[in-house]
Amino acid sequence: MAWNINFTKKASKQLAKLPSRIQDSVEVLVLDLGEQGALPKNWPHCGKLKGSKNLYHCHLNKGRPTYVACWEVVDKKIKLVEVYYVGTHEKAPY
Repeated sequence: MAWNINFTKKASKQLAKLPSRIQDSVEVLVLDLGEQGALPKNWPHCGKLKGSKNLYHCHLNKGRPTYVACWEVVDKKIKLVEVYYVGTHEKAPY
């Protein structure tokens, strides 16, 4: 069974403002999250946020500005992930 990926309204608005190459990276990340779960393989600087049980982040590109995506595992039983931030590393909520 695949994981369900939802975006908060805020994250959807943030995504729409990003460059198209970053939007493409987010699309690929969402596909990988759906297939592999909360911690997809082969993504740079991807992992759990310190001090949290269900919060994760992943860098979407190299260089400056660095874009990141942050998500939360809402429910492991029904396999639900919610993306709550997509944007620059400097403004990330962690």
